[in-house]
Amino acid sequence: MKAKRLTGNIIYHACILGLGYLMIYPVLWMIFGSLKTNQEILQNTYQLLPTQWLWENYSTGWSGFGGTTFATFFKNSIVISTIATIGTVLSCTLIAYALARINFKGRKVWFNIMIMTMLLPGQVIMIPQYLIYRRLGWVGTILPLTLIKFFGQPFFIYMMMQFVKGLPRDLDEAAAIDGCSKYSTFSRIILPLLGPSIITTIVIQFYWVWDDFMGPLLYLNRPTSYTVSYAIKLFADATSTTAYGPMFAMSTLSLIPVFTIFLIFNRYLMDGVTAGSIKG
Repeated sequence: MKAKRLTGNIIYHACILGLGYLMIYPVLWMIFGSLKTNQEILQNTYQLLPTQWLWENYSTGWSGFGGTTFATFFKNSIVISTIATIGTVLSCTLIAYALARINFKGRKVWFNIMIMTMLLPGQVIMIPQYLIYRRLGWVGTILPLTLIKFFGQPFFIYMMMQFVKGLPRDLDEAAAIDGCSKYSTFSRIILPLLGPSIITTIVIQFYWVWDDFMGPLLYLNRPTSYTVSYAIKLFADATSTTAYGPMFAMSTLSLIPVFTIFLIFNRYLMDGVTAGSIKG
């Protein structure tokens, strides 16, 4: 029995390691591809390790183009992602608390409208949004990528609502007895308990905004305002030779902020995602 159990464990862990390697292989291929020549990347597609280690791909990629280095692109991405994440957290916590705890006229109507917006593909609202932002004079600025986040995001509102519904209403009643208003109840009691849900929102939203390509493509028209995701695409040139090595090098560096945030807040993610999944 012990021999069979040992054999089963070995087979199980071997399968897990094999599947894990298959999942992480594209990332490893990109990392090692950042140290290869264009010729080796295109010809030796399945070879992981480079035959010639070209560390200068990182310096070449970091120099950017048009007199703008990748330090500027990273700064732009950090600023946009941070502002958008802060706006999402502030707006979604307030809206989620209102929809989950406060009985006001038209609450169900607004909730249903919010749910319906989650069903709309982004391609449907892309053109109307662009026309609105152009009339407001926002095209060419970061406002379409940041300010709109201060008005709530349906996915995160719904997720936080489930978390709030999982909190006992006795907390609100006790706060009301002590003389707390709705605002005090939210800021002093509900908001501190939303920690796991807030951290989940921070991680996911930061990743979404950092990785966004279509938004910067539509609304940013000056190289000094480009984000990392948009600037990386500019290494590819349909009329000339694409610099795959520097492009992979900057793609590798772009993973560092997201990967760092994920490692820091990883243990809170599951609590935030699954909160309210049973009771809610």
